[in-house]
Amino acid sequence: MLVNFKKKALAMVGAALLMAGSFSTAFAAPQKGSAESASWKKFHSVYGKCMVSLPSSPEHVKQVMPFPEEGYNLRYDVYVAAHEKKAVYMMLIAQYPPFINESHAEMSLESFLNGLVTQNHDNELIFADLTTVQGHKALDFFIKSKGVYFKGRVIMAENQLYLLAMECDVNNYQENNFNHFISSFELVK
Repeated sequence: MLVNFKKKALAMVGAALLMAGSFSTAFAAPQKGSAESASWKKFHSVYGKCMVSLPSSPEHVKQVMPFPEEGYNLRYDVYVAAHEKKAVYMMLIAQYPPFINESHAEMSLESFLNGLVTQNHDNELIFADLTTVQGHKALDFFIKSKGVYFKGRVIMAENQLYLLAMECDVNNYQENNFNHFISSFELVK
């Protein structure tokens, strides 16, 4: 039961991200020029006990997904911030039941990524690499789908999953901004 719940919950969060549609398609045509990532602001999520640098004030969406068969709810918060109408940066914090923890982090991270990749037949996984962030297992990934990049990092810390991701048209990809965003993430006490 535990393994099935984990797989379903992780895959559902990944699927929910992609079912919400493409964030970047909501923007107008791209403009020329790029602001320096130095102008980005630190955002502190009290709920997720973390901080990350974002290009603008984020919009916040909170949702609870019930799993009645297992008797648990999955809660997640998503923070989304646009950068010059060229890219969208997001941080998702998913809180799982206490029995889902880091003991199976690699399996959890891989299940999450599989949920993202298999949601759309046009998704092409460019790479996925295991890493660590502040002592917690993490997975860096890069997905391309019909001229759109979706690149990020997913981290499993205790019973929380953190997703840091950027979505943009291929022509608007800026590696330095993405690296600034990813490296700015910090778990706080």
